[in-house]
Amino acid sequence: MSETARLGLPLIAAAQAQKHVTHNEALVRLDALTHLRLIEERQAPPAAAGEGDSFLVASGAWGDFTGHEGKAAHYSGGAWVFYPGFEGLRAFLASEGRLLVFSGGGWRDYAALLGPQMVLARSSGGATAGLSVLEATLSGMSGAYVEAPGLIPDRAVVFAVSCRTLTTVTGAASYDCGLSSERSKFGGALGISAGAQNAGVIGPTAFYAPTSVRLSANGGNFTGGVVRVAVQCLIAGVPAA
Repeated sequence: MSETARLGLPLIAAAQAQKHVTHNEALVRLDALTHLRLIEERQAPPAAAGEGDSFLVASGAWGDFTGHEGKAAHYSGGAWVFYPGFEGLRAFLASEGRLLVFSGGGWRDYAALLGPQMVLARSSGGATAGLSVLEATLSGMSGAYVEAPGLIPDRAVVFAVSCRTLTTVTGAASYDCGLSSERSKFGGALGISAGAQNAGVIGPTAFYAPTSVRLSANGGNFTGGVVRVAVQCLIAGVPAA
């Protein structure tokens, strides 16, 4: 084996001459890939690069970056060195303030890898505390109200229900977001124009059965439109058997 499996660090062979060359090459690679910071995504090298600068090579690369799309281009010793990503490698894309993860053969936004439910803590006995975001898209809106059936889970502690108007709502002057018993619990007189949005934060509220989120029309019945609704809540998981 001439290099390490994950980072590809060159190994010093027995009785090798000029061991410092191999050692220094390994240190440069380690310095580049540990807590990888990519200044920005580029198709070609910048006019001037500083020692240790790294960039993400964009598609359509040209110049010295030709043929290295998707790799990290690292400037060291007056030359460009290109490092391919591997599963699980993380990088901070400074120009956009985003954390990227190499997964499935390419770089992906870390946030996009998160699922709708995440366990935040787990006890030795298997009990969990989780954060959940559950969405529903309400289309073909008609009548005095529309609902997302059972969108709020049983035993959830809800701290917000947010919504966004995707397609202009027609027939109503505005709408409320809430429950059958509290029509504007998560927001009242919300905008009907496409792009209107509301983060309906509330004090933590426990629900003891699956509960529907209701959008109620104001000033007339719904005759059309599309609204996306999301429930943000905490989920308690009981200890394992």
